[in-house]
Amino acid sequence: MITIKHKGSFKKAEKFLKTMSKREYMATLRRYGTMGVAALEEATPKDTGVTAGSWSYEIENQKGNYTIYWRNSSTNKGENIALLLQYGHGTGWGAYVKGIDYINPALKEVFDGMAEALWREVQTA
Repeated sequence: MITIKHKGSFKKAEKFLKTMSKREYMATLRRYGTMGVAALEEATPKDTGVTAGSWSYEIENQKGNYTIYWRNSSTNKGENIALLLQYGHGTGWGAYVKGIDYINPALKEVFDGMAEALWREVQTA
């Protein structure tokens, strides 16, 4: 036979779970989604400015796992211009245009800040 004895309370655990169930962290995710859009707009190479102004974000929830997707709607002949700028592309006359890594540096500061802010929320819940 197994006997379990318990002393104390679960007040801290209950407070944490109640705070997390209010989904207040969604405001933080939205704030950093918006910050990511601004960082990407600023970092995107500009010719006409159309691609830089075509960034948006979406927060997806799958079974309690949240993902922020940053998207760019600027296309030419079905090709996403933001990705062509990032990774490079061939031209119609056989040349190659080297990509510019602008997405990763732009989002690094956003990722770092978001991780820190969300960790603070978990610690203070």
